Amino acid sequence: MSLLIDCFDGSPITWRIGKSPNSELTNEMLKDAHEIIRDYGILIPSDRGFHYRIDSWIKLMEQYGYKRSMSRKGCSPDNSMCEGFFETIKNEFFYPKNWKYTTSDDFINELEKYLNWFKNKRIKKRLGYLSPKQFMLNYNRY
Repeated sequence: MSLLIDCFDGSPITWRIGKSPNSELTNEMLKDAHEIIRDYGILIPSDRGFHYRIDSWIKLMEQYGYKRSMSRKGCSPDNSMCEGFFETIKNEFFYPKNWKYTTSDDFINELEKYLNWFKNKRIKKRLGYLSPKQFMLNYNRY
């Protein structure tokens, strides 16, 4: 999975899920993100995966005017927003269920549903007990 977390509300802006990490997954996620945020000069942190170091990713980052911030080797706090989000996924979505007889396509479908629920309906205390979507709708009114 390749995703981009909004550091303002802690929710995923966009994501792509696949059966293995590859450049198509990360590049398509970045293209989706650009369609949503359109800002230039934002900072995009990532781990040191090969798909965040290849020419096609670097060229897209330059084309969109984004700044790359790659975590140091073995230092997950450098990408703490994403790492924290993955921990939440594990605790809320993955660990509570028995996935033994689930196909990879069914798992991906369930993960898509969870991520949409997280972004649109899951309330958060730090957002005043609103979902990220509700919070941003209220925030943009001011």
